[in-house]
Amino acid sequence: MPTSDHADQPSLSAGADSRYRMLIEAVTDYAIYMLDRDGYISSWNPGAQRFKGYVQNEILGQHFSRFYTEEDRLKFMPQRALETAARVGNFEAEGWRVRKNGERFWAHVVIDAIRDPGGEVIGFAKITRDLTERRAADVALRESEERFRLLVQGVTDYAIYMLDPSGRITNWNLGGQRLKGYLPEEIVGEHFSRFYLPEDREAGEPARGLQIAAREGRFEKEGWRVRKDGSRFFANVVIEAIRDESGTLLGFAKVTRDITEKRESELALEKARNALLQSQKMEAIGQLTGGVAHDFNNLLMAIMGSLELLEKRMPDDAKARRLLANAVEGAQRGAALTKRMLTFARRQDLDLSAVDVGNLVRGMRDLLQRSMGPTIEIDMRLPPDLPQVLADAHQLELALLNLMVNARDAMSGGGIVVVGAREQTIAPQGEDVAVGPGVCLYVTDTGVGMDAGTLQRAMEPFFTTKGVGRGTGLGLSMVHGLAKQSGGRLTLRSDPDHGTTAEIWLPAMPVDQAQRVPPAAVREAPEPTRRLSILAVDDDHLVLMNTGAMLEDLGHRVVEAASGRQAIEVLETGETFDLLMTDVAMPHMGGLELAEMVKARWPELPVMFISGYAEMSPACEAGMPRLSKPFMQVDLARALAEFSRRHLLRSACHDVASPARIQP
Repeated sequence: MPTSDHADQPSLSAGADSRYRMLIEAVTDYAIYMLDRDGYISSWNPGAQRFKGYVQNEILGQHFSRFYTEEDRLKFMPQRALETAARVGNFEAEGWRVRKNGERFWAHVVIDAIRDPGGEVIGFAKITRDLTERRAADVALRESEERFRLLVQGVTDYAIYMLDPSGRITNWNLGGQRLKGYLPEEIVGEHFSRFYLPEDREAGEPARGLQIAAREGRFEKEGWRVRKDGSRFFANVVIEAIRDESGTLLGFAKVTRDITEKRESELALEKARNALLQSQKMEAIGQLTGGVAHDFNNLLMAIMGSLELLEKRMPDDAKARRLLANAVEGAQRGAALTKRMLTFARRQDLDLSAVDVGNLVRGMRDLLQRSMGPTIEIDMRLPPDLPQVLADAHQLELALLNLMVNARDAMSGGGIVVVGAREQTIAPQGEDVAVGPGVCLYVTDTGVGMDAGTLQRAMEPFFTTKGVGRGTGLGLSMVHGLAKQSGGRLTLRSDPDHGTTAEIWLPAMPVDQAQRVPPAAVREAPEPTRRLSILAVDDDHLVLMNTGAMLEDLGHRVVEAASGRQAIEVLETGETFDLLMTDVAMPHMGGLELAEMVKARWPELPVMFISGYAEMSPACEAGMPRLSKPFMQVDLARALAEFSRRHLLRSACHDVASPARIQP
């Protein structure tokens, strides 16, 4: 029989209740249960049993407040939750709850009021979810974020901040404040381009950095940046793009580090390294130049001596004598060139004396003005009472003249050359440079100047910017060598179109020694010398033959030896000599070694050194005479005359001091 709709209603309602109960019982991740209007539990699902620990028969009829912590119960939190749900329809919160075993868990709670058809509250539906793990993860994340924030804020050596996609600053750390000078309230919201130089902003550098970071993920560069006060610093900048999980650009992380000191240290190190390389290069060139000049000296010695002797035997032929004079002049120019090479190599013998730089320069005024010509004005700035220096006055004059000629050649249209001197302390620069009080002799022109590459090579021998035939390239190298050998240095400063300043730094003599150094002796014509018996020693047969020929032409008896050992063999024969003349630089046994052996075995035999080198100061200090190559016959005669004068003086002193030698 068909049934009425009203008759089917209870059956349908019972089926829905059954399905609802099955759904609730199947949920294990949520505690879903009912409370009566006073808060007593009237139903319990497996989810509630799983994470609260109570089985149904031990919790039904109990008040739900037992799930709250003691402190929350004292605050009447359960009652307030029910009151809120009854008043507004539901209550939702998160907080600590307690399991059966007393363990706490973090719960998300929803309480909904259940009302009858008349609107009266008849109970509550309560859903609780265990969020302990999620809360732990959230807490860990917040703690991590806080630690990161504290870390970023605590960093003071780096400016670490965020930019939005357009480049505006969204936060600011203490490092940014210290490094760039802005407080957070002054800079947050401003565009980061304000840290760039005006020329970099005009060139679009800030935007380019953001574009590269957005495209490639990262941008890094070093360059100058500007602080709030306008001062500049050299910075290392890193910009990294920040994107969300979908790849959308959220902004940029920017890290800036001040590397000004690091850059200055690197530049200073590079400058020192370049200076060392330049010094080593100049030293190597000097050794090569000195060796070549030594060989040239020997060749010129043979040529000049032979030409001089040949001139005495030339017939009265005007053309032949002109040719001979031309050859002599060429040899003399070669000797001057060699002398400059030796000066650069610091192997030229210097005639050191006390020099007043101011008086020396003032005494050259007329010569310098004639050398400069009428289009160039000389401005001398020489203070009185400059300390004396120990130098070779003649070589210093040549050095100054070289600098003046260089200044003249750099000012083809005329101008002003300043020649001056000042007292100034010499700062450390190299092991062979004196440190302490000094005198700086300088020449400043208003000429074309030099670029950096030319300036670096300016003191190299044979390097010149002048046209062919206008210079040997040895002027500045000679000045450099003279300054070095005198314990000072030559410095050059120049810029294209702004002229050049050359400075010769020389160490000042102590006041208590300045008057003790005798001035350079005036060279006079030699007096006639008695006939001497001389043993001449040189490993170069051309020089040896030439020296012997000049000595014989002067009337002396000569025995030649081609080496130190051969000279010893001659002396061992018992033959006596008035003088041993020996070259210094010889293979196997040098002149100094030979002199030591002679002093030990034949102490009465005087020794005279012949050399183109300057490394003879110990021998000279020991009282041994010396003759520098290349020399002319007049130089040889003068040296022998001086030797005879000193030898006779020593003999006379010995006779007076020895009673056995006094005649009755």
